Amino acid sequence: MSIINEQSPLARPRASTEADPLLKIISPLGSDDWEGEPDEETLSTWSLFLLTLGGLGLQIGWSVETSNGSPYLLSLGISKSLLALVWIAGPLSGVLVQPYVGLKSDNCRIKWGKRRPFIIGGAGATILSLMILAWAKELVSGFFSIFGADPNSQGIKTAVILFAILFVYVLDFAINVIQAGIRAYIVDVAPTHQQEAANAWMIRASGIGNIMGYLAGMVRLPDYLPFLGDSQFKVLCAIASIILALTVGISCGTIHERDPRWDGAPDSEGGVLAFFRGLVRSVRKLPPQIRRVCEVQLFAWIGWFPFLFYTSTYVGQIYVNPEFEKNPNMTPDQIDALWEDATRMGTRALLVFAFTTFAASVFLPFIIPPTYSAPRDDPATPMTPMTPTTPHSMTGGGYFAFNPSPRKPQTFSDKLSAYTNMLQIQSLTLRRAWMLSHLMFAALMGLTFFVRSTTTATILVALIGIPWALTNWAPFALLSSEISKRDAMRRGFLRPTPNDRNPENIEDEAGEDQAGVILGIHNVAIAAPQVIATLVSSGMFRVLQKPRGSPGDDSIAWVLRFGGCCALVAAYMTLRVAEEKDDGIGEIAMPRERRRRNS
Repeated sequence: MSIINEQSPLARPRASTEADPLLKIISPLGSDDWEGEPDEETLSTWSLFLLTLGGLGLQIGWSVETSNGSPYLLSLGISKSLLALVWIAGPLSGVLVQPYVGLKSDNCRIKWGKRRPFIIGGAGATILSLMILAWAKELVSGFFSIFGADPNSQGIKTAVILFAILFVYVLDFAINVIQAGIRAYIVDVAPTHQQEAANAWMIRASGIGNIMGYLAGMVRLPDYLPFLGDSQFKVLCAIASIILALTVGISCGTIHERDPRWDGAPDSEGGVLAFFRGLVRSVRKLPPQIRRVCEVQLFAWIGWFPFLFYTSTYVGQIYVNPEFEKNPNMTPDQIDALWEDATRMGTRALLVFAFTTFAASVFLPFIIPPTYSAPRDDPATPMTPMTPTTPHSMTGGGYFAFNPSPRKPQTFSDKLSAYTNMLQIQSLTLRRAWMLSHLMFAALMGLTFFVRSTTTATILVALIGIPWALTNWAPFALLSSEISKRDAMRRGFLRPTPNDRNPENIEDEAGEDQAGVILGIHNVAIAAPQVIATLVSSGMFRVLQKPRGSPGDDSIAWVLRFGGCCALVAAYMTLRVAEEKDDGIGEIAMPRERRRRNS
């Protein structure tokens, strides 16, 4: 359909409308300088699954680090005070790496796509980091043994600890590279009206990964897979690496991006200072909807951080309190043995939480109506782009002209879609569901005043899986839809409504609101509150925590309640997020008048 003019190795491909006049016919808005081919087409359910499959492997790798990383590092001899500094790597890498990777991928102009090179590169670095971290002791001891050093000396032990800490940071940086790539990959590939569905599939994939990671952690894997390693952590890292390679390979090999060489020359890139200046400029120029979502996340994640990091300890504390009351003079060995049992209780609660989260991620998208309608009234009726010669009245005011061909027989997918649409609660928009999730989380944190047994604590943790599913779906879906909508306006697939900015402004801001940059800034809004929550939690522990082995320690519960108060602020802030379902998004969606008439 298009002819590529090859000029120089650095010149991007350009569609020649003179060579092929049909390009003028298919141009969405009749622009003579439109480049590329229309790609705002609906993806199949199978394509959405493959698009987000990499999230499954990523989540398994992440769960291995978070659930087994601390015991592994402690086994190497690291102190608990130093361990706290090690885990700052997570939010630190989120603040620094994701915005930078986002900018670099936005400016990528190779034929394989913007995001896939970073996804594959991040996956390779993650696999390498996991395996090196798991075998850190053997690698360091083997290296220094060449020079005759004693593997059991204090110097070698210190070198092993420093080497392991180094690769914890490398691992966190690598995970953030692949995470940034996958999130932007979804935004680029899925059309505007399927962004919510694509992000729902991402949460389902992550939920399966979480469940697999927790289940694997409860089995003594070296007994069954000794050829992968002689310790639990080694086998887990090997399994996570294999699954990550398979899922990322399948996803990137089957789902293709549009050629980024159509997108024009990238923004000029400078050094580190230029990057931070550009980041600050992008923050100042954030579109209002995206800015409001990030503001909600700032408060929401101050509340979520204590729950995510201290839940197993909270459940464990409830388990040990009665035993400490019966025997307040336990020996250190008895206390350690009791806490081992308590840790298993906490892990069991997290496993139930993972199942609840997955179930919610499957069910909630069926009852929450999609914000954006598919770009046609009848899924059985093909659509053709409106050309400059098509009278606007013929399209009913919409972007697409509808072919009056006879209605096709309904497929099984059409019938299934009709049945699932009956489950939808029309008044429950995604934004309102997100607000309710904050209120539900705050209420459940308040119920910690009444929890006295591990059974009720496990039920409480399980129920939190519902707001957690929405926390991992709603903000990403809202952001992705907004980014995709604005990109569709720039490329001519969508006419802006009066609620949107002037199209000229959207074009001018093309460098500031691309998927990589926006998602990087959003991740800063998630990671930065974790540092705040760490400092506040540390202060509360210092004031409220009792000596180890003492009964009635309620410090973690108070930290969780503090998180619930922050969730109330996030719920209020969510009210400021625009209700896209009420405003309409432009003419790619079914106009509101027609939507009302059909309903």
